Amino acid sequence: MGLTNGVFGMYGGIMVISVPQLLSARHVPETTIAAMTAVMISPGIWAFLASPVLDVRFSRRWYSIATAAAAAVLLILALLNLDHLVLVEVFLVTGYFFANLYQSALGGWLSTIVKAEDENTLSAWITIGNISAGGAMAVATGEVVRNLSATTAAVLLGAIVMLPTVVFAWMPAPGPDRRLAKESFAQFFGEVVGLLKKPEILLAILLFAAPVATFSLTNFLSGLAHDFHASNHFVGLVGGAGVLLGGLCGCFIFPLIDKLLPLRFLYLSIGIAGALFTLTLLLLPLNPAAFAVAMIGQNLFQALAITASTAIAFDTIGRSNPLAATTFCLVISAYNIPISYMLFVDGAGYSWRGVAGSYAADAAVTLISSVLLAALLIWLSRKKLLRPLAAARISS
Repeated sequence: MGLTNGVFGMYGGIMVISVPQLLSARHVPETTIAAMTAVMISPGIWAFLASPVLDVRFSRRWYSIATAAAAAVLLILALLNLDHLVLVEVFLVTGYFFANLYQSALGGWLSTIVKAEDENTLSAWITIGNISAGGAMAVATGEVVRNLSATTAAVLLGAIVMLPTVVFAWMPAPGPDRRLAKESFAQFFGEVVGLLKKPEILLAILLFAAPVATFSLTNFLSGLAHDFHASNHFVGLVGGAGVLLGGLCGCFIFPLIDKLLPLRFLYLSIGIAGALFTLTLLLLPLNPAAFAVAMIGQNLFQALAITASTAIAFDTIGRSNPLAATTFCLVISAYNIPISYMLFVDGAGYSWRGVAGSYAADAAVTLISSVLLAALLIWLSRKKLLRPLAAARISS
């Protein structure tokens, strides 16, 4: 069931790895590609505003299929118009908006049909469906585009994105909520106000919005082939394979460590360990092998972080939440915020000292943020402000 998140993962893999390479092959400037990518991933931050509609009128299975189909069609249109940058941007922004709604509908659906003790395992498979499917799709896209006509390649890739939804036929689907959409929106924003009054909810949002476990270098490094003296073909293959292998390793490691610390402390620990790994990259020469090590390692830690964030999201939703899809979308949207602004941090570091500057800036910001938030968590624990949250976890 977690692998059905492959729809979102494959879409993202094409959008942030394959499309920039296809545009680069058409001699589109790197700055233009970077700006387009930042705009195209922006629905990850604001798509939650439309999420209340996912909890009313139709079943979450229906919404999952409808949003996946819309995203696939818009992807096909974007791939057929790569020479028209405005159309590419419009189609992919809208398509990624529907892909985010798909992930939210699916997350809300899954939270209602799995047991509490299975949520961490489910989180790992959801992340495999996200990161690893994205990596595999990035590799496949390059081969498909090179060997098939533009129309055939676009239609085939759109169809592949829809494949994970076949599993829906075997997944139990609770009936729809017959409330009107306006009731869901009113309830949602009312609950958001109520949630924001709770210290533990504010802390969860702060954890995700802060740059403690973002690993945005996975997106930034793909455009630096020349710095590592690597060909675009090598970067495409390693980028895709790195996402696939690193994502798989990270997801399979998480179930082995998820009981070592409370989820929020574990999330911060992943950020600190990943930042230390980033600092070790400063010791490597700028060659293709170093690029492979950086990409695979960054993706491993990012997979761990995303898995932990998904587990925290399920923990925040709780059991039998009528607005499960909406709440899932809101929490995950907070995680997407630093993915966008850390690209500017990495870019500023690159302007300062090249690749080494990006490594240093990314690691420094992550370490400082993680240590400060860890201190805040410890202080709140001693003040017993987190006790209600811990009690809720034990009872669930």
